[in-house]
Amino acid sequence: MSGTNIHPTAIVDPDAQLGPGVEIGPFSIIEPQAKIGERTIVQAHVVIEGEVVIGTGNFIGHGAIIGAPPQDVSFSPERKTRVEIGNDNVIREYCTIHRGSEEGSATKIGDKNFLMAGAHIGHNCLIGNNVIVANNCLLAGNVRVDDGAFLGGGSTFHQHMHVGRLVMVQGSSAFGKDLPPFVIAAERNSVFGVNVVGLRRAGFSAQDRDEVKAAFKLVYLTGLNISQALEKAATMKFGARAREFLDFIANAKKRGICPIKRGSAEAQPSS
Repeated sequence: MSGTNIHPTAIVDPDAQLGPGVEIGPFSIIEPQAKIGERTIVQAHVVIEGEVVIGTGNFIGHGAIIGAPPQDVSFSPERKTRVEIGNDNVIREYCTIHRGSEEGSATKIGDKNFLMAGAHIGHNCLIGNNVIVANNCLLAGNVRVDDGAFLGGGSTFHQHMHVGRLVMVQGSSAFGKDLPPFVIAAERNSVFGVNVVGLRRAGFSAQDRDEVKAAFKLVYLTGLNISQALEKAATMKFGARAREFLDFIANAKKRGICPIKRGSAEAQPSS
C-alpha cells in the first residue's frame, strides 16, 4: 500500500490491494478481496466488499456501496461472484453496484462511465464505455447497456433487457423490452425516433445517419411486422451502422423491442 493516502478512520483490510496514489476517505471500509488501481479516489463512508476489481483513475463518491450481495432470492452466500470496474469512471454519492449472482459470474462496468448519485446497478449488469446513468436510475439484474447510452434520471430497466448503443432515454421512463441502438426512448416502453444529435456528435457521417433513419423507418413506420421488415432489409443495401441497428432487432430477446409511440411528431426522424 505504499504511496497511498488512507484516512486514519478508514478500515482497510491488510490483504486488500491498493495501487499507488489511491486515496481512501474517512470511515470507508475496504474488504480483503478488493483490488483498487492507481490514482483511484474513494471518498468517505464507502463500502467495498466481496471480490471487487477496480481499475485506474476512478472516482467513487461518498456512501457508495460496491460488491454487496445481489438482491436475488436464489443467491447463496458461499457463491464466488464479483464486480469488475474499468478505468476513469465517476461513481457518485450513494450508488450501489451488486456483485454477480450465478457462481463465477460478474457485474461489469467498462471505462469512462458516469454514474450519478443514487444509481443502482443490479447483479450481472454489463455496462459498456462512455455511458451516462443519471440520478436514481434503477437497473435490475442482467441488464446490458452498450457504449454511449444516456439513461435519464429516475428511469427503471427490467431484468434481462438490453439497451443499445447511443440510445437516449428520457428521465422518469420505464422499460421492459429491448431498446435498439441509436433511438430516442421515453415514457413506458416507447420509442420516439432516431437520436440524430447523438449520432452526429459520435461522428456518424450524413450517409450513416440517413441509412440508420431508413432502417428505422423500415422497422417502425412501414406497417411491416419485424420478420417482414428484416426480410426486406436483407434485400437492401445498408452500411455497417444501419446493419448494427437491424442485427440488434434480429437478435432481440423474447420480449422483443420497444414499439414506437403512435402519432408522435418525433417519430419522423429529422436530418
